[in-house]
Amino acid sequence: MTLLIYAAMAIPAHRNRMVPARIGLYFPDEHQMTDVETDEMGSFRDRMIKPLWKGLKKKSQRRLDKEKVGRIEARLQQAGMQLSPIEFKMIQWMVTGFLMVFATLSMYFANLTFVHGLLLFITAIGTGIALPRIYMSMKVKKRQAQALKEMPDFLDLLTISLEAGLGFDAALSKVVSKKPGELSSEFKSVIEEVRLGRTRKEALTALAERLPIEELKSLVFSIVQAEKLGIGMVTVLRVQTEEIRELRKQRAEEKAIKAPIKILFPMVFFIFPTLFIILLSPAIMQFMATMQEM
Repeated sequence: MTLLIYAAMAIPAHRNRMVPARIGLYFPDEHQMTDVETDEMGSFRDRMIKPLWKGLKKKSQRRLDKEKVGRIEARLQQAGMQLSPIEFKMIQWMVTGFLMVFATLSMYFANLTFVHGLLLFITAIGTGIALPRIYMSMKVKKRQAQALKEMPDFLDLLTISLEAGLGFDAALSKVVSKKPGELSSEFKSVIEEVRLGRTRKEALTALAERLPIEELKSLVFSIVQAEKLGIGMVTVLRVQTEEIRELRKQRAEEKAIKAPIKILFPMVFFIFPTLFIILLSPAIMQFMATMQEM
């Protein structure tokens, strides 16, 4: 009798289990998508890290004034870093906090005096504030050097495209699509801004602010003036290309002239003492041995 009762209860339960299995046979993609969405909704990153990061960003945004945010944003654009000013400041604070914790642990385990611990703590704070800025400055210099290196070839291709009969915007789009690089990415931004309704002068001026190179500023000024006065763009670009190549040649000659002076200090402080030790040490040792025998 008991077995019959268990069998009667098991049959509906088995049927209930079979229904989802049969639905999965007919709609496998929908079932898998639901599982993926459930996993994504329940991930630790979405539930904990993202809300915490957004909350910290809101609190940090209230503490920064607009002028400081504008300066940081301009510097980040010059460095080509895809960060907001708030995110940069938060990274700066996180690095500073990590170094402060490291300094505190060092003070505890190394048994430093109060003065040495205070100096280490102040050094950790200064280093945490300075490191992101130094990294950003290095990115700015590297990006400007790369753009300056690409400029003559970029202008040559642009001149050839204009001579082939294309308009300035079409020629610029063609060169940007065929030649990757820092300069191409910036001119791509110029094209997109013009398409969104910004004037060419405003877009090129913004380009000169993102890449504050004297050669690029001169190029932007020449293009704006040529468009305003109706001068042929091909002639302007050809002149600008020759000037940029001449400036690059002069810069290379200047570095070559400064090279011997820069080499002098390592030779005096590192190479010459080593040579003196190698050459004079046998004679000195022999002289000392002779003096001892006497």
